[in-house]
Amino acid sequence: MTSALKHFRDGPTARLRLCRPQVHNAFDDHLITELTQALDAIGTDASVRVLVLEAEGPSFSAGADLNWMRGMAAASEEANRQDSLALARLMRTLDELPKPTIAAVQGAAFGGGVGLVACCDIAIGASEAKFGLTESRLGLLPAVISPYVIAAIGPRHARRYFATAEIFDATEAQRIGLLHKVVNATALDNAVQRQVDLLLNAGPSASANAKRLVRDVVAHSDGARHDAQNAALIARLRVAPEGQEGLSAFLDKRKPKWAP
Repeated sequence: MTSALKHFRDGPTARLRLCRPQVHNAFDDHLITELTQALDAIGTDASVRVLVLEAEGPSFSAGADLNWMRGMAAASEEANRQDSLALARLMRTLDELPKPTIAAVQGAAFGGGVGLVACCDIAIGASEAKFGLTESRLGLLPAVISPYVIAAIGPRHARRYFATAEIFDATEAQRIGLLHKVVNATALDNAVQRQVDLLLNAGPSASANAKRLVRDVVAHSDGARHDAQNAALIARLRVAPEGQEGLSAFLDKRKPKWAP
């Protein structure tokens, strides 16, 4: 079977490229499995410091593949549950990947494609890109991706776009928080590389743990316990080798050893 994914390495930067342009990089069970396995491998590879998720062709990802959906519509409820759990594992693996992640969105993203964008730490889109949570047109909802999309755009915008299934442009995607930056298509690679460079100049452990810190802060309702955990975290970071090197480099007015 032809691979639905291309792997590239540029030093400490890994790139995963969706390569089913003939179907607008839509998901099927093969792509879900392949992408999840690739993310698992990157998550445990100490030589990788940054992941860029990108796509081939005019679309970033059109969501679910129509032929795949047709097959699942004829399958049992249990088969559909297992299928949805596989997609849920993909999204959670990307969201919790212990590396900073960047989505380079060169074209349209719909349904699960929006989920991939929302799961990345940084999302940069071309001005021509379009977005849509179009499941309600099919009598469905973006249930599996909802935790990540709601975290990105907030409940107010989610209530609108989950219900209406309307298409919105890159400017609106940036306004509601799905994209961090919108650039001309010709400037997308440079804009992504700028973020890669910033991440590579940050402490590897610090940048890798940034999303965990944010997730823990959002999840906590016990203020005193939260304060204690944050104090313990910063204490560990200050005395750890990376923290010691970062502080020493700052005081010595030099680059830290991890900086390129």
